Amino acid sequence: MKKSITIIGINFYPEDTAIGLYTSQLAQFLYSNDFDVTVITGFPYYPSWKIDENYRNKKRFIQEDYKGIKVIRYRQYVPRKPTFFKRILHLLDFSFGTFINIFKIKNTDAVLCIVPFIGSVFLGKILAKFKKAKLWVHIQDFEFDVASDSNLVENNRDKGLFFKLLFRVERKILKSTDFLSTISSAMMIRLNSKIHPQKINTKLLPNWVDINFIKPQNFEQHKYLSSKKFKILYSGNIGEKQDWDFFIEFTKSLVSYKDIEIIIVGNGSKKVWLEEKMLDLDNIYFYSPVEYSELSNLMCSADLHILFQKNEVIDTVMPSKILAMMSSQKPSIITGNLKSEVATIMHKSNAGKYFETNNLKGVINCVNEIKSNKKLQEIYGNNARQFVSENFSKEKILNEFKQTLNNLLVK
Repeated sequence: MKKSITIIGINFYPEDTAIGLYTSQLAQFLYSNDFDVTVITGFPYYPSWKIDENYRNKKRFIQEDYKGIKVIRYRQYVPRKPTFFKRILHLLDFSFGTFINIFKIKNTDAVLCIVPFIGSVFLGKILAKFKKAKLWVHIQDFEFDVASDSNLVENNRDKGLFFKLLFRVERKILKSTDFLSTISSAMMIRLNSKIHPQKINTKLLPNWVDINFIKPQNFEQHKYLSSKKFKILYSGNIGEKQDWDFFIEFTKSLVSYKDIEIIIVGNGSKKVWLEEKMLDLDNIYFYSPVEYSELSNLMCSADLHILFQKNEVIDTVMPSKILAMMSSQKPSIITGNLKSEVATIMHKSNAGKYFETNNLKGVINCVNEIKSNKKLQEIYGNNARQFVSENFSKEKILNEFKQTLNNLLVK
């Protein structure tokens, strides 16, 4: 008899970036490996922070079939300008809809909650208890930690008490689960510190990249990167976790280089602000996110990838975009905290250069070095591709998910 799993998470297909992409691919993989899969989710909205136009006229509660997977949706509140507290309202509304939707599940052997939203774990606990199912929490993002570390809450007087309460609730919820996993070694350390001294099984299950989908040896030049200039690409969410002030200084420093252009492909809460800050610069181009089917051509058409992280965000997130960057077989320049997981990956792989935050001179010098040295571009690119192939391939990681789920169900 087939085993069944219910996945609870606010991001799912047709979102084809970040958490939505990974949750969708995981659900498809489990379904193709003889599990009955149900997904309780919201209406697609990310990264544009507005409900997908194909869903705007649908009822508040709907049910769909996605490649054999039952998808139960609730249309949650989505703020146009997602401040921290508006995000809280956004997630609370999703919780309301999810609370109703969990009672539509007849049977399930396991409940998998995809975090950043810790509230989904509380709802998953209710479902697991009623159905006598195992509760597994997979943490993609420590959202409360990111908000605290990044100073997203402006009122410092209330900040300490507010986050103290949130972290207390978070710890209690995490300790009530059967199994916990997360996506990086640094995040594993933070996770274990949250549940200590309670003994709960934990496991590192990183995000993955489909190296057979991103094909540096067989791609077509993407229309966004069709010039003969040296093309520097940032592709991904334009949100609070990146250091956009440093990015602005970086872009301004390269204005005089007429053979370099910078391309941003993405959407997010900071996009309008960033565009307004850079209106007078003629070396940068903004484009909306591409379809997933175009991702290989986009990533492989760049000459150099960049990612500038905030120094404060060390072990609360693991930006999955670096896997696509590296699999494109092109060099990367990344900045951030030297103790971060990304710094470790870059140093191990020798796929480019990693700099401490605000080292603008070092970054500009590195751009010039890579631009002028084709052999160095090849070395960095080949190292990047080899590293992700060996450590983050889709087949390897998803099989680990399946084995983890099987082990959980026999206990």
